[in-house]
Amino acid sequence: MTGRALIVVDVQKDFCEGGKVPVPGGAEQARALRDLVKERAGDTYVRVVATRDHHIDPGDHFSEDPDFENSFPEHCLAGSDGAEFHPDFEPVVTSGAVDEVFFKGAHSASKSGFEGITAEGEALGDWLRAQGVDTVDVVGLTTDHCVKATALGGVRDGFGVRVLLDHTTGVAHDSTARALDEMRLAGVELTGTPVVQA
Repeated sequence: MTGRALIVVDVQKDFCEGGKVPVPGGAEQARALRDLVKERAGDTYVRVVATRDHHIDPGDHFSEDPDFENSFPEHCLAGSDGAEFHPDFEPVVTSGAVDEVFFKGAHSASKSGFEGITAEGEALGDWLRAQGVDTVDVVGLTTDHCVKATALGGVRDGFGVRVLLDHTTGVAHDSTARALDEMRLAGVELTGTPVVQA
């Protein structure tokens, strides 16, 4: 059995308006992703998963003088309100439409969902393969950071990877353009139009 899974990346309060490192349009994307999961879970996808930044002590990933590439202001601290899913996305998690949640970045930057683990410690790639998944669609926040890293991580882990750009939001035009080039070069399939409201 082979199938396609949807990976929804980091739709958390700290990455949406009002959060510690907000992305313009993040809340709007949270609602769109909720609707995407509702429409396609169990139909287009054999499994739907979500990733969450879950920082405990990520070292120099947190900085008082961040470069917004490798270092950022403190965000998504484990147990904090900002680390929770955005309230417009949360209902599809609690309803069971999202099959599993993967936590990443406890003690490192860990931008890629493929560095994430379940609450029981199972890695995303291992979990997907056990579910019969060989290809993934990646969506979420943000195109130029954790979506890119997750897509590249999926390629490295042997999955066919597609990014649905209509369902990702980027931080800035230049960094999003660089991310698209990097993903194309790695063999990631890109569909739709990048969303950048900055």
